[in-house]
Amino acid sequence: MIVGISGNIEYKEPSFVHVDVNGIVYEVFISLQSFSALSNDKVKLFTSHIVREDAQLLYGFIEKSEKKLFERLIKLNGVGPKVAMAICSTYTPTQFATIINNKDLNGVKKVPGIGPKSAGRILVELAGFDEELLQNSSESPQSASISQATEALESLGFKKDKISKALSACSSDDTASLVKEALKLLQTI
Repeated sequence: MIVGISGNIEYKEPSFVHVDVNGIVYEVFISLQSFSALSNDKVKLFTSHIVREDAQLLYGFIEKSEKKLFERLIKLNGVGPKVAMAICSTYTPTQFATIINNKDLNGVKKVPGIGPKSAGRILVELAGFDEELLQNSSESPQSASISQATEALESLGFKKDKISKALSACSSDDTASLVKEALKLLQTI
């Protein structure tokens, strides 16, 4: 099992990269999130090695949380590596954790290759996984403030969908200011 790869980039495209490791070149499939974080010379990727009857495939990720999301997704019924990579390319782990937390069916349906039935099943099977994703991700302070503000507003009895709409319209950075600003908006909704 190959769990990581480090070497020089020989060739790269948005969906894959060729990594030279001491004279052996590996083709590693990557998400658009990982592609945008690549430099031009050296790379270190966390990998998921998938062995099938007809192929051995490597999927690489810059962040460990993205690898964790991918590996959890491919365990779901009806979700293969292509759909899992589409999710990883569309959303960062923190963004997808927010979608899971808010049970945002439309957010999941925005991913290419996922219809309404699959989106509903994914949300049901991943219930509670959002907390695990947020703990392991290197999230920005602002997204941490947003998740704390969401918890505070939920404890006050507001619904998740209304909280999400209100917080997306807020411009503050710290938790306390976000809660105050969201409360003003929630009174008008």
